[in-house]
Amino acid sequence: MTNTETPRHANPHGWANLTDRVLARISGPGADKFVQGQFSQNVDEVTSAQSLRAAASTPKGRAYCLTRLVRDGEDLLITLEQEMAEETITHLNKYLMLFRGTSLERLESGRVIGLMGSETAEAIAGTAARDLTQPGQQTETPLGYLIRLEDDIHQQARYELWQITADGTGLPATEASLPDWQASEIRAGVPHLTPATRESYVPQMLNLQHLQGIHYKKGCYTGQEVIARMHFLGQLKKSLFRLAFSGIDTAPDAGTRLIVGDKAVGEVVNAALTTPQGGEMLAVIRHDSASQPLTLEGADNLKLTVLDLPYPVPEREKPTGADT
Repeated sequence: MTNTETPRHANPHGWANLTDRVLARISGPGADKFVQGQFSQNVDEVTSAQSLRAAASTPKGRAYCLTRLVRDGEDLLITLEQEMAEETITHLNKYLMLFRGTSLERLESGRVIGLMGSETAEAIAGTAARDLTQPGQQTETPLGYLIRLEDDIHQQARYELWQITADGTGLPATEASLPDWQASEIRAGVPHLTPATRESYVPQMLNLQHLQGIHYKKGCYTGQEVIARMHFLGQLKKSLFRLAFSGIDTAPDAGTRLIVGDKAVGEVVNAALTTPQGGEMLAVIRHDSASQPLTLEGADNLKLTVLDLPYPVPEREKPTGADT
């Protein structure tokens, strides 16, 4: 999700074709049980009116997939990062062998559209878009499933449109770019994994518990023991921060380390340019280091400033125990 192209406007409006994402369908008699055993969300709460985020993790609780779940009749739809989609599908299919007649397949004809601004959503769904006032609420439109997302830091309404069969007709005239959308995700505090950060973090380190992504009472699933222990024992020592950077004309790569003194205290998760010589990033940083002078490995002249997220992270204020 690194952008090195034209800088982004602070509040672009319009729609963007999210070519870095793909849709996949989970279908068959064991679809719900399979999802319940592999993802951090309670599948029973994914309904025709509600879509929720989720993570799939290793047995050690490290997230290798951040996704969203959408109910499509008896099936479930998920979204995957394009560059890791095949690897993720192959891995999940190992568990699907236990569910006869159930399949996980990429939707070659599907696509995800990012929508910025309530007027953009209303141009697609009419007044029905106004009923989507909270993150996760969704409605079905002639063009696909319209899902309300988290507002960005400037309180701009954001949505996704999931099209099972891609159709460019009916979309508003104003088209934004993929980098516009990626910058919007950063301003909303929504992380995306890359090959550099895959299996690097427990979902809480990515603030997924504040993005409707973790259900702590759903029962067992792969990685649940570690994820639950971090929550109930208060062991979160690092989490996702939003930062501004300046003094550079390319966005830092995901996985680049953040330094205090001579010690690594975090890593870039996603970054995007928003001006010719700067931009914003999401980074996982140790709580005890976030208020100290931060530098980026290999770019000592880069200036970093911690910015607010559009949601609170109360775990940063609590005493913490051992790290995971």
